[in-house]
Amino acid sequence: MSVDLPARLRSSVTPDDGILEGPRVLRRLPDGVEERPYELFTLRPLGRVIGAEISGVDLGAPVSPRLRAELNRALLEWKVLFFRDQRITSQQQRAFAANWGELETNPFIARGDSDQVVRFTRTAGMPGYENIWHTDVTWRPNPALGSVLRLVEVPPIGGDTMWADMAAAYDNLPADVRERIDGLTAVHDFVPGFDRFTDPDLLAQWQDAYPPVEHPVVRTHPETGRRTLFVNQAFTTHITGLDRAESDRLLRYLFLQAHTPEFQVRFRWEPDSVAFWDNRATQHYAVNDYHPHVRVAERVAIVGDRPY
Repeated sequence: MSVDLPARLRSSVTPDDGILEGPRVLRRLPDGVEERPYELFTLRPLGRVIGAEISGVDLGAPVSPRLRAELNRALLEWKVLFFRDQRITSQQQRAFAANWGELETNPFIARGDSDQVVRFTRTAGMPGYENIWHTDVTWRPNPALGSVLRLVEVPPIGGDTMWADMAAAYDNLPADVRERIDGLTAVHDFVPGFDRFTDPDLLAQWQDAYPPVEHPVVRTHPETGRRTLFVNQAFTTHITGLDRAESDRLLRYLFLQAHTPEFQVRFRWEPDSVAFWDNRATQHYAVNDYHPHVRVAERVAIVGDRPY
């Protein structure tokens, strides 16, 4: 950025399109929504705008309509919920996620004990590739509403997961950038997100079934109404209507927003920990610092709606 400086200071310019220092807008709740206590569990915030740990809930037990409503309110308000000491099975994990809707399948990731469970097995010989800020399956016309992740095997050190609040990221964009991107759409494709570590014959097999899709660069959350930045480095290839150079420059700037620590929460996994996040409002990043140790996780994702 260039700034007007007093005559006694030398001219100084830093690269454009960076993130500037200073105060951030840290608005956790939508306008008009007031804090209310939770009656059926205890909630402990882990971040200013995102991330809370829930205690007093057994994820292996049936979820009553009242508990479902209160957990959903917590999910909308905190974007990602964490649960400790949950000795649940894969079947119980699916049953919990199904309280929020139909469950997805994913043809590109190894399955667990059913088509609705994907299993991430990371060893010294099979490293992880999830260490990039991304929103799951935005290459679908209806990306996931949310996901429930359970670690089956926790490495002795490392292997944390981070989440970023993309409504906060949008709120903190300069006004001229928000004005520029509101109304734009971007193309999302599964190929760049998988081609570095997936059998190309498998990708080619599914290429016609999953053509590129367009989504708004800024989506409106269907439950909160928050405006949310909805492009990610794993699957967003270009902005519709812009030439490649302009699209690449703008996307690089928008991708960078997830990297701001004030918008993030970081979770240290323990045995029997579970995370449940709102895929419509967040990006996440699996920290790849645990090799040669083993890290095994199972994820169940919930079918979402078409972004608008």
